[in-house]
Amino acid sequence: MIQGAGSNVGKSMLVAGLARVFARRGLRVRPFKPQNMSNNAAVTDDGGGEIGRAQALQARAAGVATSIHMNPVLLKPESETGAQVIVQGQRLTTARARDYARLKPQLLASVRESFAILRREADLVLVEGAGSPAEINLRAGDIANMGFAQAERVPVVLVGDIDRGGVIAQIVGTQAVIDPQDAALIKGFLINKFRGDPRLFDDGYAAIAQRTGWRGFGVLPWFARAHELPAEDALDITAKRGDGAFRIVVPRLSRIANFDDLDPLALDPALSVEMVAPGRPLPLDADLVIIPGSKSTRGDLAFFREQGWDIDLAAILRRGGRVLGLCGGYQMLGRSIADPEGIEGPAGTSPGLGHLAIDTVMRHDKHVTQVRARHIASDTPVSGYEIHIGESDGPDRARPLFDRDGTPEGAVSADGRAMGSYLHGLFGEDAFRRTFLNRIGAQASGRASDFAYEAQVDAALDALADHLEAHCDCDGLLTIAQAGAAG
Repeated sequence: MIQGAGSNVGKSMLVAGLARVFARRGLRVRPFKPQNMSNNAAVTDDGGGEIGRAQALQARAAGVATSIHMNPVLLKPESETGAQVIVQGQRLTTARARDYARLKPQLLASVRESFAILRREADLVLVEGAGSPAEINLRAGDIANMGFAQAERVPVVLVGDIDRGGVIAQIVGTQAVIDPQDAALIKGFLINKFRGDPRLFDDGYAAIAQRTGWRGFGVLPWFARAHELPAEDALDITAKRGDGAFRIVVPRLSRIANFDDLDPLALDPALSVEMVAPGRPLPLDADLVIIPGSKSTRGDLAFFREQGWDIDLAAILRRGGRVLGLCGGYQMLGRSIADPEGIEGPAGTSPGLGHLAIDTVMRHDKHVTQVRARHIASDTPVSGYEIHIGESDGPDRARPLFDRDGTPEGAVSADGRAMGSYLHGLFGEDAFRRTFLNRIGAQASGRASDFAYEAQVDAALDALADHLEAHCDCDGLLTIAQAGAAG
């Protein structure tokens, strides 16, 4: 089990890289995260459940299909204090933080059941923790870190992020504050994100080992190709802005969801993708505005207006730009969003942005499915997935964006400048991405792109595995995993 001495130390990427390392050695590898909190979800291959997008990447690294058991508890925040609770792929309830604390012990049975299923089909299960075990105020009822590790007697490796500074205190301090029984499960540590010559940290590395008695498994230099892998946090997209002539801007919604839609665009050298932070205007010279998905559509629609982005968007469209709404963004582009039962918040109806002649009504039924479709304007096949509640209809649905085996999907305005769809993951398809963007002017404003997104992700995973093989004691990690299984 890979646990972190803090959040964002690189646990997800390390598990993905190790999955590729050991899969290349011929082992049957499965990723597992007992509890994840993310609005960046994937639809699984085993029946259309939801798991964290990071676990989908880890499964890809291992060369296996995704399963609901790889992330049995997924929390999808809907407000500052509440989240939708997904258990083994399906929505269980919506709970406030205080209520979820009481619910956690009941979820441990599902977590252990999923882990047992993966163990039966794998030689090696790589477990990712969440947050840090040093958060001892959360230890009671824990299912994400030491609570799970103790239940299954899983050996733990603790990862520290040296780029943030204070890594010695991160790791030594973790041992100091956690229960001795929990500390006994930690078999070693890793130092991640080192910039410069790792030998300069030899004394610090030795000090950690001496003070904790834990074995060191390596100092990992900064992985320069990390930005080529799907982003775990919407803020990471800001670091991926390209210098292409075709300008795409994305308002950073307060409850942005499934923002991995943007990854293929952000990496394409023919494009410039900019995530616009709250408080800043949408650039009027944007060629395309993408309004992404949201976990709280009416709430983010109000947030959109609070930033003045509704005024900016109207000006961009008047100047000849275009807008594409995906999922919640599609709903926002319509005339109205009604939530009569208060599914996403207080019951009521909100006026939409009015750029698509559609109206949306929120329903309890949730659409979670993988999709094959055809882009009607270019007759280009495309694959994606749906994760949404709500049904949309209206005159602009007579001009659908896609065809799903004879069923229209999405909508296009009469002037063709506003488009919307419930489908996620569209731009990972190279042929569709090029065709769609070229039809709205990308080729005219710069060179045609020959960028191949899926091939680049796989190449980055291989490079990450090579990086770990060179700087991490992977054989030692395998040895403690085998000892844990034997024990």
